[in-house]
Amino acid sequence: MKVMLVNGSPHKDGCTNRALEEVAATLREEGVDAEVFWIGGKPVGGCMGCGGCRKLGRCVYDDAVNDFRQKAAEADGFMFGAPVHYAHAAGSLLGFMDRLFFSGSADLAHKPAAAVCSARRGGTTASFDDINKFFTINQMPVVGARYWNNVHGTCAEDVERDEEGLGNLRALGRNMAWLLRCIEAGRAAGIEPPADEDYPRTNFIR
Repeated sequence: MKVMLVNGSPHKDGCTNRALEEVAATLREEGVDAEVFWIGGKPVGGCMGCGGCRKLGRCVYDDAVNDFRQKAAEADGFMFGAPVHYAHAAGSLLGFMDRLFFSGSADLAHKPAAAVCSARRGGTTASFDDINKFFTINQMPVVGARYWNNVHGTCAEDVERDEEGLGNLRALGRNMAWLLRCIEAGRAAGIEPPADEDYPRTNFIR
């Protein structure tokens, strides 16, 4: 089993990465492979709604989104980490997720996921809500812990002192490992993900 953890911060080794590495270490202790994927230090734009991914089978903009999608197909679970910018999740991560979920939703559907947020002080719960919406629209079980999956600080060394935050992230890692084992046991017993119903899309404006 493998979990992909996305570092959505422009700083590769900052607070968000420190938080994700805490989860990754716990997953490995639980026998689950874990890989942290950095989206990079350049701005990542959101989806343009061009529909090109339906024809190409990938996003028309060939960057970290397509690189990650190849890994996502082989992964069993996901965690998306975001720094807080202006009381919401960083724009580059949201742009990355917009395009990933538009172009590669089938590679993520029915796989458990969780959000992890990092802030100096406020905005973590709003960011948490931003990210979780991607999971719930794509039939992905949301993994919880003992509190919101947040850490606080202005640098990785500050996060080291957030004992409650790091403890909660370890709980998150254990819960993810447990759910993956439950899914694996269900699959071994012949239980498959539910079939999709083909229902019409409706608009409110007629």
